[in-house]
Amino acid sequence: MPSITPDIAAVEVVGGVDTHQDTHTAAVIDLVGRVLGTQQFPATTAGYTALLTWMRGFGRLLRVGVEGTGAYGAGLARRLRDEQVELVEVDRPDRKTRRFQGKSDPIDAIQAAKAALAGERTGTPEQRDGRVEALRNLRVARRSAVDQRADTQRQIKALIVTAPDQLRAQLRGLAVKQLIATCASLQLDPADAAAPATAATIALRSLARRHQQLSAEITELDELLEPLVAAINPGLLAAHGVGPDVAGQLLVTVGENHDRLTSEAGFAMLCGVAPIPASSGRTNRHRLNRGGDRQANAALYRVVLVRLRWDPRTRAYAEQRTKEGLSKKEIIRCLKRYVARELYQLITSKDLELAA
Repeated sequence: MPSITPDIAAVEVVGGVDTHQDTHTAAVIDLVGRVLGTQQFPATTAGYTALLTWMRGFGRLLRVGVEGTGAYGAGLARRLRDEQVELVEVDRPDRKTRRFQGKSDPIDAIQAAKAALAGERTGTPEQRDGRVEALRNLRVARRSAVDQRADTQRQIKALIVTAPDQLRAQLRGLAVKQLIATCASLQLDPADAAAPATAATIALRSLARRHQQLSAEITELDELLEPLVAAINPGLLAAHGVGPDVAGQLLVTVGENHDRLTSEAGFAMLCGVAPIPASSGRTNRHRLNRGGDRQANAALYRVVLVRLRWDPRTRAYAEQRTKEGLSKKEIIRCLKRYVARELYQLITSKDLELAA
């Protein structure tokens, strides 16, 4: 008599994972959305193995939806790719769902599995195992150093405003480079640190030397970043108005797997330069897109500023649109959209060359 027990290999299931720093909560559902089980695993290499084995114990695993593949779920995402498991990134549940169903790790994992099954609020996660990931890590360090150097420079100027008259007269009016060099070489007597004038001198010298150290760190990182960007995509770096910083930001925004962007319109939306429809009734208009990667948006803005200054075609376009009644801000928004289209072609053409 044939067995009535269902064949596990014939059952198709979908997984979902709610990721955290120390633990991941997983859920498995069947193709009609019924919950087959939930379980928590440690966020370690052994935990990833146990999680995948547990999911496959319910049947043939079609895909897994993971929340936070670029943060706490990065390690799990790498393991799933290595195991040739289809991976999709899911957004967190919307407020309406959480208001009706509550909030817990198993609930979020089940919602991730259902989103992966339905294909709602999902996307292809970035790959974090190539040269673009190395570029992103170096840019994180550089951006931090640049921000700290700017804060240090502002603190120096604020101290000069309240410094004693003799010291303020010595430092006021100096250019930034000369100011930093002068403050770094100030002579002082540490034994007299209780005096306001001496304390101000100590603080200025300390801040100036910190500024010099950060500048040296930025220079060292730039020496690593520029050849890396040129090796990844020399055509992008050669575009008018695109330097290593702009090219690096756009490459990091797009990610290693550029094919996850299906069109240049998708790239424009990712960079926040695609107008968003805002029509209703008899009104037909678009509004400004304030979403997307704001760092990529700022990179495109810098390209537009350079071309408005030096590119004859861009200057002619701006003059024409000005005569049509557009403001400078509106012209820049249009130009950012055109620049996004051009640079997207350069980014994807690199992939086409590698495929050929």
